[in-house]
Amino acid sequence: MATILHRDPASIRPDSTFEELGLDSLDGIHVAFGLESEFDVDIPDEELPKLKSVADIVKGIDELLARKGAA
Repeated sequence: MATILHRDPASIRPDSTFEELGLDSLDGIHVAFGLESEFDVDIPDEELPKLKSVADIVKGIDELLARKGAA
């Protein structure tokens, strides 16, 4: 995410919202694709609007990985 936003990673906190970080919808799509590739998961389209902060992403990826491991 820091790369997409051209920010120092230290400036991105778990409670940072995408609005605070200046993330627009196109940036959000890039982040989602990057996460899917990095973690080898599929983020359902209907889940994307629910992801509002860095913590939301961490929780969502953890849940997807847990489901993937249980399958």
